[in-house]
Amino acid sequence: MLRIEKITKTFNPGTVNAKTAIKDLSLHVEKGDFITIIGANGAGKSTLFNAISGTFFTDSGKIFLDGEDITLTVEHKRAKSIGRLFQDPMLGSAPGMTIEENLALAAGHGGWLSTVSKADKKLFREKLSMLGMGLEDRMSQPVGLLSGGQRQALTLMMATINPPKLLLLDEHTAALDPATAEKVIELTESIVESENLTCLMITHNMDSALQLGNRTLMMNDGNIIFDASGEKRKGLTVNDLLDLFKEAAGKSLSNDRMLLSE
Repeated sequence: MLRIEKITKTFNPGTVNAKTAIKDLSLHVEKGDFITIIGANGAGKSTLFNAISGTFFTDSGKIFLDGEDITLTVEHKRAKSIGRLFQDPMLGSAPGMTIEENLALAAGHGGWLSTVSKADKKLFREKLSMLGMGLEDRMSQPVGLLSGGQRQALTLMMATINPPKLLLLDEHTAALDPATAEKVIELTESIVESENLTCLMITHNMDSALQLGNRTLMMNDGNIIFDASGEKRKGLTVNDLLDLFKEAAGKSLSNDRMLLSE
């Protein structure tokens, strides 16, 4: 479904500030996979997502999505097939527009000068009611007035209202309080399962990395150093992950944030 072949990305090449963020990385993702990705800051996790979503072109290698070579496809065209949520709840929605207008844009059924149909309004209410936050009764409210958790839940709904081929979740609960983060994770699981989405999720919560989805990747220095699924993943603990990181990377995982709950 997603095939990445030996991609490399170096920022500021040829200068004293040159930094190779991804090194000869390959990855094969099956349709319906829900993969959690962990690694210390600077491991290349978000850079990998930027490469997949087309924020920049890689220096070498190939990226295929659903059999199509998207290596040189620009970001806004990839966005038709790839949904993405960021750590910052303020990204991914338009604060000056209403909840209804944001959903209409996400669904491709509206815009600033468009009239939202009764069928769309009904669909939006049904989708919003799934969030359990009462937003279905506030569709005329500007998104900028929502709390961070409400806005991130709305953004999740916007990213999946037309189910994408691939959903990228870049620490999408890290900025939320624990109770809200748990709610958004529950919504994520529900939507990914009900829509049978293929999903990659970056997380610093090592318990979540083992409990969610069907496969866990560990990154370090721009590459994947550990890939576990099935029986290999079953029964692993956080301490096991720490030991595996030390064995694969030759050093301890020193980022304390990795041990904290999101």
